[in-house]
Amino acid sequence: MATRSTNPLAGVVSATAAGGRLVFVPSRIREFGVALGGSTLVPLWVATPLLLPMLVIALLTESGLLWAIVRIGLGLTVLAVIGLALALMFTVSATMVRWIEFRPRGEAKQLVIARFLRSSIVAAADLQRVVVVEGLKLGQRKSIQVVLHTRSGTVQCEPGFRAPMSQVDAEALLAWLTSQLASAGVAVEHLAKVDRNFACPEEWWTPSHLAAQWHVPVGVVDELAVRHGVRSYQYTPRAMALYSPAESVTVYDPDRAYEVAEELRGENTTTPEADARR
Repeated sequence: MATRSTNPLAGVVSATAAGGRLVFVPSRIREFGVALGGSTLVPLWVATPLLLPMLVIALLTESGLLWAIVRIGLGLTVLAVIGLALALMFTVSATMVRWIEFRPRGEAKQLVIARFLRSSIVAAADLQRVVVVEGLKLGQRKSIQVVLHTRSGTVQCEPGFRAPMSQVDAEALLAWLTSQLASAGVAVEHLAKVDRNFACPEEWWTPSHLAAQWHVPVGVVDELAVRHGVRSYQYTPRAMALYSPAESVTVYDPDRAYEVAEELRGENTTTPEADARR
C-alpha cells in the first residue's frame, strides 16, 4: 500500500544536478491544451446563442438570407477561434515561467528562469528581494505567485493549470526560498492581497465559525471582533424571512477574521508565558 507524501513541497521543489528547482508548470502539453481549449470554448459560448436560433429558423424556412448570415457567423467564429488560439499560445509561450533553478545548490549565485521557448539567467547579486504573494478572499486563498524583484524589473511566476504549486503551503515555500537565497543575502517576503469586496452575507462567517477559527469560546467572539476591528453584519437569512422575519443573524468579515486568526496564532506561539499570566 502506497503511503501519502508528507512533504509540503512535493511536486514543487526538486533537486537537480545543477541546483534546486522550483516548478510552476509541470506539463507544457497540459498548459497548451488549456490555452487551446479556452480559445475554442469562449467564441463558441458567445456565438452559439446567436447562431443556433438562426440555424433552426433557416432549416424551417429555407431562407437564403438566413443561410448566408449563418455561414458568415460560422466563418467569423472560426476566425475568432484561430485568432484567440494564436494569441493565447503566444502569451503562454512568451510570458509563463515553467521553473526557476537556483545554482549551485545550497549557495545560489544565479537563477535560471525557464520559459516555454527560452530561458534567461539572473545573477543573485541583481536580486533585490523575492515576494510570495497570496491572493485571499473570504478567508480562503485564491491564488499564489512568486515575484522576483531585480534591478531591471520584476518577474512574476504563477502556477499552471492544476499545478502542485497552486496548493503549496506558503510557509514551507518561504522557508525553502530563504534557505536557497540566504548565502546571497536576498530578503524573502510574504504579502497577502485581500479582496475586500462585500460578498453576500451567506458567505461571511458565523460566530461558531469564528470560534473554531480562533480557538476561543463562542461567547467571547463578539468582544474579540470589536477589539480587532472585524466588521460585522446583521441580516435575516432567506430561509427565515418568510416565517420569522424578526430573526436576524450576525456574521463577520472573513478576510479580517482570517488575519486575526494569524495574529492570535502568532501571539500564542511567541508568548505562551503571557497567556499563563492572564
